[in-house]
Amino acid sequence: MESEDTKKIQGMKTDLNLLLECLKYQMDNAFSQKEALVTIHSICQQNSNAGLYFREIGGLMFVKDLAKSSEHSMVKEAALYTLGAVAEQNVYCQQTLCTSELFEDLTWFLSNNDSNTNLKRMSVYVILVLVSNNRTGQTLVRETGCISVLSQLFKTVLSKYELNLSDENVFQSYQLWSSVCSTLCVCVNNPQNDENQMLCSSLFPHANDWLINCTKPEIIRPICSFIGLTLANNTYVQKYFISVGGLDILSQVLVQLESDSHKTLSSAKLAVVVTKTVDACIADNPTFGVVLSKYHIVSKLLALLLHESLDSGEKFSIILTVGHCTEDCEENQYDLFKSNGLPLMIQVLTESQNEELNKAATFVLHNCKKITEKLSLSLGEYSFDENEEQLKDINMKEKNLEDYWKKAKEILHRIEQLEREGNEERVQRVKYKDYVSSMNINIQNTLKHLHADSSGGGSKAEDRDKSQSRKLQSYKSHEVMSKACTNDDQMKTLLKSANPVNACYRESEQNKTLCKANSSCNQNLREETTFEKKNFVSQSRSIDIMFRYNK
Repeated sequence: MESEDTKKIQGMKTDLNLLLECLKYQMDNAFSQKEALVTIHSICQQNSNAGLYFREIGGLMFVKDLAKSSEHSMVKEAALYTLGAVAEQNVYCQQTLCTSELFEDLTWFLSNNDSNTNLKRMSVYVILVLVSNNRTGQTLVRETGCISVLSQLFKTVLSKYELNLSDENVFQSYQLWSSVCSTLCVCVNNPQNDENQMLCSSLFPHANDWLINCTKPEIIRPICSFIGLTLANNTYVQKYFISVGGLDILSQVLVQLESDSHKTLSSAKLAVVVTKTVDACIADNPTFGVVLSKYHIVSKLLALLLHESLDSGEKFSIILTVGHCTEDCEENQYDLFKSNGLPLMIQVLTESQNEELNKAATFVLHNCKKITEKLSLSLGEYSFDENEEQLKDINMKEKNLEDYWKKAKEILHRIEQLEREGNEERVQRVKYKDYVSSMNINIQNTLKHLHADSSGGGSKAEDRDKSQSRKLQSYKSHEVMSKACTNDDQMKTLLKSANPVNACYRESEQNKTLCKANSSCNQNLREETTFEKKNFVSQSRSIDIMFRYNK
């Protein structure tokens, strides 16, 4: 077995040496050079050590020079594609290629009007690979002016809002634009780069125009990824985004998508994408939630939460966003009550086994503590611009709301007690199962009564409650949740780990690019960026086919 591996390695080295010689002695034969480059790429993809050996024999630098000096576009494209693929496979090759000279060459390709769309795409691909998970690359892309050229492409590649992807020319332009979006995302993220975020924030007005004029998933997904990562953990950029109307526009798009979600599944999924971006805008600045209250975003999110097609991860994103909306905004807290959000959060808390959902629901309940007490004491003193009839209607529900909050506190108190009871886990589970079983009966009864009162259509609300009950499973206690509800500071600490933009976006694994260190609570926004990058890389690899048809 060992001798076979040795033979394979030796065969690989022999092939690479021959292919490099072919490149050197076929300078007048563009087709032969292109075929040699495609073969080198294939070998390096199959063997992670091949790239290192190719670098050792001087092949990597020769291909880099070939990309710059060749007079044939097909050779330039193939050379860039090979450079990007080798650098993506091996960090040492990435470091070798990460030079000001190469970034300047790539900038020239992108800004040159004679460069065709495919050559620009391959240039963008190499930039993405060099910048990804690389602080040095992020610095060079800025210092060489490359990021400015990328920004210009972001604004000019797609000129019409009516995106007809069935048109071959439009489709090629869209692929280039999508590649640029993915590359800008890694310029600002993993590691987070404040300076690049500031530069990219100048594109917010243009991104807003696209969101207003085109609601296709092919546009919304990459733009939401770009916006979310550009303002992630950067208060100054977040304020600027809101100052140019970004949060208002996201809210309008979310309202429209939630309305459409009752007809199409794709709209519901897309609404969650927008929700994650909204959450990134307000996670570090809960006071910005007041902007969302104008559009009754909380009630829209609660309606979206009931969509049958959403998985637990998507529901978590929605509830977490509700938590950040209600964290420091009484208007949104009030909207939660009016939309029967409290019963829904209690139901999630008591019946779901998903730890993340429980954390998020607990966060929402924690936010509603003060306003619940306020409503219980005197609804008449509550300062909201509501007409008299609405106030009377809410006043009739006041006792139900207060009873429900007592139920929530009782459940959380019981969780604490169970956690202090001995070390016999089996005994705890038996006791708790009996308690929750009886508790669920009481809660379901209250749910039915409260929904019936609020909707005016008892049977319809009851059917909905039954549907929700079937979807949610038995509750499981979690220590971090019980501690969170009893201490404000601990709750703040708990939710820091649920910030959708705290996870590190990694390139080292193609199929798993999310940092899991702080649990899957951190996935919210990175999933969209991962999708865009994977899509871009897969599109780039289709060059093999294009090369073969260019004979």
